[in-house]
Amino acid sequence: MTDTNPSMPTSKTNTLLVVMLIGMAFFTGYLFNKVKTLEKNGAVLGGTAGSENANQPNQQNQQPPQETNKDLKPKKPSPKDDHWRGDNNARYVWIEYSDLECPFCQRIHPDLIKMMGVQKNKVAWVYRHYPLPGHPKAQKTAEATECASDQKGNDGFWKITDLIFEKMPAMELSQLADLASNIGLNKKSFQSCLDEGKYAGKVKSQSDEGNQIGIRATPTNILYDMKTGKTKTVEGALPYESLISELTNFMK
Repeated sequence: MTDTNPSMPTSKTNTLLVVMLIGMAFFTGYLFNKVKTLEKNGAVLGGTAGSENANQPNQQNQQPPQETNKDLKPKKPSPKDDHWRGDNNARYVWIEYSDLECPFCQRIHPDLIKMMGVQKNKVAWVYRHYPLPGHPKAQKTAEATECASDQKGNDGFWKITDLIFEKMPAMELSQLADLASNIGLNKKSFQSCLDEGKYAGKVKSQSDEGNQIGIRATPTNILYDMKTGKTKTVEGALPYESLISELTNFMK
């Protein structure tokens, strides 16, 4: 026996249940299609490690990314406060929310380096941390880049970031101090910084900011016009040609 509202006829109750079931089915279908779109565009979802084959992304399935439903509004980038690569006076900034263990972030990284070589007088690149909970190396490698920055500033940050992406996914956390030594950092000081979790709070702060503006996957790229404040959001690891196309269209 079930409890029903005695004031509502049985036929109306059944009609209401059918409407509710149809609504639930529609919403479930929407979420499924959204997840599939992100996976196809080469994005790893927040809170997961992506698909079962995330460490071996299928290049043949890589498609130009689709824009999100809205253009996200991050904190205005700054050469003083951000990890900045390129001309400090660049009008256009490519902000990347990234995870050092994300295979799609690893894929896009050399293309962004290439882009900076071509567009260095027009565009700057800003890196912000968004380590995913499903990636066990992501948090500490993010902290490691900040420990490198602690010793060698922006140059140290970018050097170790490039190295970590080159070494992933085989790199172990125990190798971070050696990587630091290879780029001229004091190994002992670096390891102490890492062990103490000196920059855990900074990494979390950037991740929290990403959550607040609506980021849910890595890499999430936001093009930012320093003059007008206009933004454009593109999710996923863009092929180089699409990356340049998105940037060129934004600068028009």
